[in-house]
Amino acid sequence: MNPQHRLQALSQFLKAQRAKLTPESVGLPEGSRRRTPGLRREEVAQLAGVSHTWYTWLEQGRDIKVSSSVLDNVAMALQLTADERKYLFSLALETTPGVSLLTEELPEISPALRVILQELTYCPTIISDRRCQIVGWNDAASHVFLDFEHIPPEQRNMISLLFTRKEFRRLAVNWEQFVSGYLAIFRAYYGQYVEDEWYEEFLKEMRETHPEFNRLWDQSKVSTAPEVLLEFRHAKARKMLFQLTSLQVHGGTDLRCSIYTPAPDTSTKAKLKKLMQDD
Repeated sequence: MNPQHRLQALSQFLKAQRAKLTPESVGLPEGSRRRTPGLRREEVAQLAGVSHTWYTWLEQGRDIKVSSSVLDNVAMALQLTADERKYLFSLALETTPGVSLLTEELPEISPALRVILQELTYCPTIISDRRCQIVGWNDAASHVFLDFEHIPPEQRNMISLLFTRKEFRRLAVNWEQFVSGYLAIFRAYYGQYVEDEWYEEFLKEMRETHPEFNRLWDQSKVSTAPEVLLEFRHAKARKMLFQLTSLQVHGGTDLRCSIYTPAPDTSTKAKLKKLMQDD
């Protein structure tokens, strides 16, 4: 990510976080009528203990000097989560301690991870890398989503597939919620690997190709492990409820397991089992 793109991303993030807060939520009086939602810049500066001018420059994406202690104050003022705080620091300081860029080759899945993948018999599971490129899946995922084997490896990007494949749009009752979980993960990676120009190129392509991507990306949260309940309407199995759990795979490769567990007290597992047996 070149400096201009990094600072632009920082500016957009700070504005979006400021817009989510209200004076009441941070202990400030409502004051006069507001033309736009959220806190004013001077209010964030007051809460962070910095000058209005300095915070304005930071939010405008100017190339100014910042320190970890001051960023901590800004993070607290904006009530950022742990993942959002890491994202802020990555963009503002352009530092990614302990992170090295990986090769362009897709990472290999270890034999042990393959066993785990297959043992999750009735839990559709997808393994992806730091670019959300799908590198592994189990039989349950092929039955619920689509057969990734029929998609060329270079086109198996989960973010891209969510916008290009009609199967995903028909499947998810709340497609935007489905997308938001992956965008939250993708944004976390985007901040973590600030030196990788691939992310800017990919985002540019998505913005130009899919107009609705712009709104969803701008609204997306930052989370390394979002947990959401998703309702699917499968063509054969009909209504199915899954709880998405995203797990980081520790080791030399930056891999992630997205596990869709059939919701308890529902017929989802039985439906999935029948679906897999019938096929």
